[in-house]
Parts: sequence; C-alpha cells; structure tokens
Amino acid sequence: MGVDNLVWTTLRVKLTDPKDMSKRKIKKLLIANRGEIALRIVRACAEMSIRSVAIYTEPDRYGLFVKRADESYSLGEDPLAGYLHPARIVNLAVETGCDALHPGYGFLSENPELARLCEEKGIAYVGPSSAVIQRMGDKTEARKAMTAAGVPVTPGTDGNLADIDEAIIEAARVGYPVMVKATSGGGGRGIRRCDSEEELKSQYPRVISEATKAFGSAEVFLEKCIINPKHIEVQVLGDSHGNVVHLYERDCSIQRRNQKLIEIAPSPQISEEQREYLGQLAVTAASSVGYVSAGTVEFLLSGDDVYFMEMNTRIQVEHTITEQITGVDIVREQIRVAEGRELSYRQEDISYRGFAIQMRINAEDPKNDFLPSFGRITHYYAPGGPGVRVDTAIYTGYEIPPYYDSMCLKLIVWALTWEEVTARAERAIDDMRLHGIKTTAAYYKQILSHEDFQQPDFNTSFVVEHPELLNYSDKRHPSEVALALAAAVAAYSGW
Repeated sequence: MGVDNLVWTTLRVKLTDPKDMSKRKIKKLLIANRGEIALRIVRACAEMSIRSVAIYTEPDRYGLFVKRADESYSLGEDPLAGYLHPARIVNLAVETGCDALHPGYGFLSENPELARLCEEKGIAYVGPSSAVIQRMGDKTEARKAMTAAGVPVTPGTDGNLADIDEAIIEAARVGYPVMVKATSGGGGRGIRRCDSEEELKSQYPRVISEATKAFGSAEVFLEKCIINPKHIEVQVLGDSHGNVVHLYERDCSIQRRNQKLIEIAPSPQISEEQREYLGQLAVTAASSVGYVSAGTVEFLLSGDDVYFMEMNTRIQVEHTITEQITGVDIVREQIRVAEGRELSYRQEDISYRGFAIQMRINAEDPKNDFLPSFGRITHYYAPGGPGVRVDTAIYTGYEIPPYYDSMCLKLIVWALTWEEVTARAERAIDDMRLHGIKTTAAYYKQILSHEDFQQPDFNTSFVVEHPELLNYSDKRHPSEVALALAAAVAAYSGW
C-alpha cells in the first residue's frame, strides 16, 4: 500500500512535556529505518505488544523487515530520498495512526528536524529531544557543553574555523598532527588527519567539500590528533525523570578509516578503576545536557589520559554486545522511556558478566581495498551454538542493494572469559556459510587469531600496522564448494 493511497488524518494530541507520556501506552510505532536494525525494533515491538509499521523504498521491497512488520508502506522508487525526508515520514506516522516513531541508527537518527516534527505532531520520538540532538550533534557545541560539565576534551578550537588562515594559526597552537573535522560529522566521514601545514592546506578544502555533501554544512573545527589511542565508548540510558545510568563500556579500537569493524564489551584492555571512571564521566556528560533515551559517550584513551570525542544521540550498531554482558534490552528501555516511564534499572542493579564480541560482516572484498561486493546471496546458513547471536535481515536469495551500507549481518558471541570468547568467535565464523558475494569474515579470523588481539594489546592503528593479515587463503573447504555448486544449479534450474 503506497503513501498516496492513504486517507489523511490529523492527530490532535500535542505533547510538549515528555512526562505527559506516562499517561499513555505506545500502541503503534513507525520504524524510520531499514535492514537489521528495523527488524530488531520489530522484534522488540512484538514482545511489548506494540504494532510495528515499516517503511521501504523499492529496492527494499523484499526486505525481511518489510515482511516481518505488522504493516509496511512504500516510499517510492528512489532508494534514498524516502528514508531522508523527515516531514513525509512523520506525516505517514500520523496517517497510519502511529503514536510513536523509532529512528534506528544512520539516516535521520541524529537529525533534530525529525525529532522536532514528532514533537509538533504529538508523536512519541524514541530518542532524546530535538534540542539535545541539535546541541550534541554540533561537535563544537558538544565540546563546550562537556568542558562546562568538567569532562576532559581533546585540545582544539573552541568554535568553528573561519578559513584556512585561522586553521593554520590554531594548528600551530595545538601542535601537529591535527584532525580537521566536520562540525556536523559522523560515521567516520568529514575528517582528515594533517601532519604538517602543507597537508592542512590540501586537506582543509576536502573536508569542507565532504562535509557539505554529506551533512549539508561547510562548518569545520580542529582538534589535536591523539596518536594511536584506544577508542572506548560508554553506553548510557536516561529517562525524563532525571535518572541516568551507564551500561559499561565497549572497545571499538579495531577499525579502518574511522569505521568500526570489531567491537568488544567490556574492554579487555582497561582496569576496573578506569572502567569506573569512564562510567562516571559518561553519566556526568549525559546528565549535564538532560539526556533522555539511549546514547553513547565516546572517548579516546592515551596512556592514563582520557579525552571526550563525541556523543551519539541514538542507538549504536554495537548495542548488541552491551545487551549480551548486562542482560539489559536497550531497545525495550528506549521505548519504555519514550512512554514517559522511569528506567527499569538503577545503577546498583546493573552488572556485567563475561565478554562479548561483535563482528560486522560486510559485503566487501578486503583483498581489493575493501571494495563493496553487492549482489545476490546464493546460500546463507547462520552460525549457532552456545553464546552465538546473529542480527541480520538477509536470507538465501536476498539481493543486497548497492545503495546502502555494506553490512550483511552482525555476528555476536559471548563467553565467560576472554580466551573463550575469541575461540568462540573463530568457531562461529567457521560455522557461517555466506555465498554469492565477498565478505570480511575470513579477514576477521586473521584479526581474532593475531597475538596482539589475543593478549589483548591493540589500538586504533591495529589494521594499518598489520597489512599482512590480508594475505589469507581464499581456498574453500570441500563442503563450501559443494554448497556453492548446489546453489548455482538451483539458480540455473529456477528452483
């Protein structure tokens, strides 16, 4: 059923106070996203007796999240425009009788306009207020807020740069290397490292160009580049009653070009004292801006020094591993908070057990500079066994479209000890069968078995410093060859 065929209605309830939501149970929720996170939210709605509504563009017509939602509505042929149109999405939520909207991650999840329109229309937005999204989405404003709250920030500019001349002056003050960053950036885009004035002059216009194209803003700022840090982020939850808790940290140091590949909870590289300190800092950061819903406070660690990097005002791709070690259903808590209810947990109720690892299995060819490998999945068999979780929306026969992120699935494993969880991660990769496209799975096995990862002792430079890990064998096990042949025969025969 298309949007144009709907009967337009008006929702006359306007909620200006989040606490008013305590008088109202969410009954129907629109998911303003796609893929595995949309399916994750559909499942949470099912468990909470909430009717779920999916939206999709034509390339996603056969997506699993579309099939599993209670209702699904097409946004048209364009693969991206529909997912990026706040007014159209909120109007659709009103038309279909939804009283809530979940933005997921990516797309409009950190767009204050989407939250603002929900506030205007009386739709419960499953996330923080538009004002908080606006403030923390502006990296320079976020730095100011954290400085005022006493949270240590990376040395850099207090505001946006006026031009390249100011950038040169500030870089000399801070000291090279420096990072030029888009003020509205995210997801590893709109950021460049500069080791000298010459590099700054060449990279500055590139950051502005990328920021303008990706975020619609040419504003950039400058920070000191922390050399080879550990990237640690802390999951927080807040409600509209002033309660804020943390769910411990995740280690996101295994990354490539600022894109996370493997995430771990809790970090096996920090002490209990550091863990407690980071948790307290994250709660202070969230409380200082009146944060409501799930969010992540990201830090860089260099020796004993800790620096605030940014706050993500949405659920994270890697929320899964925090759920595995704490037992807290983060999406469920998000929805409860959007209803105006208090958090289900106080800080003293939350503990962690064991370790969890998440591997983003991407449709990419690591041996070919991680070139995307979109196409039809001829055979897919999900790994299983003790401590294994898979979050995905793919299936055998699914066509991975070339318009979106290349992630096929999130493979999550849990075990009591670090040694057990790394062994389980390797075993789970071996269990999986995914044919028809190239993936990063075999490359991750190389990382998991590396001595520095096993110890564990690694930082954000790990991938760059170990190019030899790309020299893995592409030779298939006989069982995989048989499956590939069977899939080819089935495709040819039209089975």
